[in-house]
This record gives sequence, structure tokens and C-alpha cells, in this order.
Amino acid sequence: MPSIIGLLEQQEHAARRRVDGLREEADRVQAELAAAEEELREWLIARRRVDTVLAPAGAAGAAGAGVQDAAGPREAGGWPTSRDAARPKSQVPVWRAGMASSVLSVDYQRIVQAVADRARLEQGPVTCQEMAAGFGMDVVPARVEALRSKAKRLVARGWLAEPTPGQFTLAPGAAGPGDGS
Repeated sequence: MPSIIGLLEQQEHAARRRVDGLREEADRVQAELAAAEEELREWLIARRRVDTVLAPAGAAGAAGAGVQDAAGPREAGGWPTSRDAARPKSQVPVWRAGMASSVLSVDYQRIVQAVADRARLEQGPVTCQEMAAGFGMDVVPARVEALRSKAKRLVARGWLAEPTPGQFTLAPGAAGPGDGS
């Protein structure tokens, strides 16, 4: 007769296989979605170009004024509006004065928000382990390293600062979420 521990381990193993399978499926679907979004963006650009070429000579300037670029509508400063957050897997732009964190993808916005909340509450720098726990993630090396990679990218692009290794704060002058200043 099998032991209780053995039966529990079998159930745990089966559950772990199911979770791993579902994660692989989610990754596959997310990659497929990113490819489909890129294809859609290319078709939109192609249609706009054809519209510009086919527009009458006098209407070309007027038509061009109403056409938005692939990134969407822009504010007066030339940055995408807050409702046009970057798509997942997109590049992180270099921070400049007047740029709001809404130009970042949702994952990067969450990181900036966590760091900004910490600064607002005057709790000092935040670590990737603390962010993972705060986001409700399993605090395992793979998840923490994924967050660390994104946080380091935000540091390299001027959104965050890393005063000591592994501890992140808002970069001097960088805007908090939605702040734009």
C-alpha cells in the first residue's frame, strides 16, 4: 500500500506538470499575440501610406495633418498620450523631461509605480524580491531575475536609479506614474 506522502507527491507532481503546461501555452499565446499586433501595425502603416500617395495633390497636406503615426496620437510635446500605453514587449524609451510613465508597457509601468509608491511613502529603495511579493508573484529566482532585468533596463533608460546594487528608486527628475513632469 502506497504511503500518504507518496500519494501527495504524486498529486503535487501532476499539478506541477499542469501548471508548467499552462505556462508554456500562455507564453505561446502571448508570442502569437505580439506577432499579430506587429502585423496589424504594419498593415495600418501601409494603408496610411497608400492613402497619402493616392490623396489629391492639394489634399495631401490636409490629409497628412489628420493622419497619426503608428504610435498613435501625440501630445503637444511629441510624446504619446496617456491613453496610448506602449504594447507589451515594446522597447523602453529613454526618459526625457515631460515624459509620463504611461508611454511604458504595463509591466514597466507596474515597476515604476511600485518604486514611486515606495518613494511617496518615504520607505526608501525597493528590491526586486519586494516587488515580486507585492505583485503577488512567486518569489522564485526566475521571477525575481525577470523583474531585475526590467528594472535594470529602466535604470539604463533613465526612469529609475540604483543607488546600491539591487535597490531601486526613481531617477532624479523622472516622473512618477502619470505625472508627466
